[in-house]
Amino acid sequence: MFRISLEEFEGPLDLLLFFIKRDELDIYNIPISRITRDFIEYIHAMRSLNLEVAAEFIYMASLLMSIKARMLLPREAPEDGDASEFDPRTELVERLLEYKRIKEGAEGMRSLEEIRAAMFPRGAVESFDPEVIDELDEPVNRPTLYQLIMTYKSILDNMPKVKVQNVQEAPVTIEEQIELILSKLDERVQVSFRGVLEGVHDRLVLVVTFLAVLELCRGQQVVVIVKDGYDDFWMSRKQGV
Repeated sequence: MFRISLEEFEGPLDLLLFFIKRDELDIYNIPISRITRDFIEYIHAMRSLNLEVAAEFIYMASLLMSIKARMLLPREAPEDGDASEFDPRTELVERLLEYKRIKEGAEGMRSLEEIRAAMFPRGAVESFDPEVIDELDEPVNRPTLYQLIMTYKSILDNMPKVKVQNVQEAPVTIEEQIELILSKLDERVQVSFRGVLEGVHDRLVLVVTFLAVLELCRGQQVVVIVKDGYDDFWMSRKQGV
């Protein structure tokens, strides 16, 4: 069993905000069935890779399912006409809005910190010519763990399914696949995930290779970007590594 702990979302509220922003949802009128499905799919995807899922994510999943169940139950119309008081989503929306305000405030302070870090005292001179890895290597093109898992799932779904599978040891190790990826990056500036798996038809090799990518990301050895769609992603060595 492979176990990797990779911090992607700071908590369940962070994941919910990601879904709301990705799908351009109205935070005041959350489609609870849709967002519950996406949230649970994320947890199942993490567990399928033997990645640790914090208890707070499990709690949020149960809370979402509870809200979904309450919304399906018939409710009496309030006498004063204020339906918001009886909306099971109200508390969740308030928590999301509060978390969003705190997160935006923290990001604003982080931006100020980056501006201050870029300043040099009088007399200090620094000259450098950074290597351009890819014209699309911008923060907006840096994938989330969710997008990486969707790429992994896309490739896995297109692999031939074995009807009978015996319990067996993985033909490769995470360390071997890390070396394979790094060796390919020694030959070229950038390599795609599908390129690393070219000619591979063993689903177990795919799983181990994906875990190797996560390990490289966790160790900040590679930079990963997405270009068109979620069916592939590209890796480059991180500068200075």
